[in-house]
Order: sequence, then C-alpha cells, then structure tokens
Amino acid sequence: MLYAQVDAVIFAMARLGFKDIEVGVSETGWPSKGDGDEVGATVANAAVYNKNLLKRQLQSEGTPLRKNMGLDVYLFALFNEDLKPGPTSERNYGLYQPDETMAYNVGLLSSSQSSTSSTNSIVSLTSSASTVCINTWL
Repeated sequence: MLYAQVDAVIFAMARLGFKDIEVGVSETGWPSKGDGDEVGATVANAAVYNKNLLKRQLQSEGTPLRKNMGLDVYLFALFNEDLKPGPTSERNYGLYQPDETMAYNVGLLSSSQSSTSSTNSIVSLTSSASTVCINTWL
C-alpha cells in the first residue's frame, strides 16, 4: 500500500506538469502495540511490515510506476516513546524500547552491542544495490 500511495503522488505531480520530481517517504512504520480498538497494532504486524519494507529497500525495487528508480524511505521510529501522549499505538512505533532493548526483531544486526558505555552504534544492512543505515547514539 505504501508504494501505491507513493505512485499516486508521482502520478498527481505528473498531471500538474512535474514529471521528473524525485519523491521520498519522510516517515513510515507500524505500531507494535495499541489500545483495544487498535487491533492491527501488534508485534507480528509491525515485524512483517518493517521486514518487508527493509527487504524492498535493499532490493531497490522502486515503485510499480518507477520500477528502476530507488526510493528514499525513513523508518519511524527507532525507539518507542513511552512518554508521548495519545493512544498507545503512538508510543509503540520503535524497533527498540527506551531502555535500548529490542522491541522486536526485523533482522538488523548491530556492529556494536555495548550497553555499558556511550558509543555510536551503526545498524546496517547491505546489498550490492543499496545500503540501509541507522545511526544511533547510545
């Protein structure tokens, strides 16, 4: 659905005369927990969504309309925000908990697993086509 929405924006921009505009996604993700009326906000759904997103990004598939053009996508969020107001889902988009433990696994491996010191940890996946990289200050 994400890539269909991106294509809708690309198509609309083209209709306005802007055919070669590069489009990126500034924020996408899936909550791993929600209130009783947020039935889709589960760890399983969040893991599937984010694993599929990372897989597509590593393969540089682009969108159905622009198959060969890479798409910059920014994942929301690296950490859950336990102090954020609003529904439970708004606090649970992160791959990690505020205490730096993993909320769920999407297949990322950290080059630094140190939790005793304040270090720069780079989490990355690499293929011949592209690199997905998340910088965090722990």
